Amino acid sequence: MQRRTRKLVGTIAMLIFVCVYALVVMALAQSRLPEMAKGVELLFYAIVGIGWIIPLLPLVRWMERKDKGET
Repeated sequence: MQRRTRKLVGTIAMLIFVCVYALVVMALAQSRLPEMAKGVELLFYAIVGIGWIIPLLPLVRWMERKDKGET
């Protein structure tokens, strides 16, 4: 697969992942956070705000991989 095609597929996969991740986090926050302290709420949003990046790192590496024959 060419790099250009990998970037297209990867971008679509990222958009789908981020949308699903955001919906899950919103549902979790709405069900759990109203009774929590403000510090816990801040910590939750800090963790989930950064947490979406980690599962996408292998996808980004795959997207940026060089084509065969490319130096």
